[in-house]
Amino acid sequence: MAEQTSFTCVSCPIGCVLEVQLNDAHEVEKVTGHGCNRGLDYAKQEAVDPRRNISAVVMVAGALEPLSVKTAEPIPKNRIFDVMEEIRALRLQAPVQAGQVLIEDAAETGISIIATKSI
Repeated sequence: MAEQTSFTCVSCPIGCVLEVQLNDAHEVEKVTGHGCNRGLDYAKQEAVDPRRNISAVVMVAGALEPLSVKTAEPIPKNRIFDVMEEIRALRLQAPVQAGQVLIEDAAETGISIIATKSI
């Protein structure tokens, strides 16, 4: 039995309402409502493997301000809490450099957590 899902595109400020039809193998069969190719790509990804970027702040011993960190690329949406748990467990010591990898393989996703600024 085919499945149809609907969501709002976040690829640009327009916010097109996307309709995605999946076949029995949970593969994208048809996409409607997109106003551009970015929306089409977003719909295909979101329907079968939704991913999100994460950004957070962590405290650094020897620094007065928190350090902002982020995922190097979007992670599977269903792994957000696992990745955040690892970020919360970070215990860092100054100095930390912008772009430094803080967690190599966050929650076994294959995606790194990196510092977004130097402290």
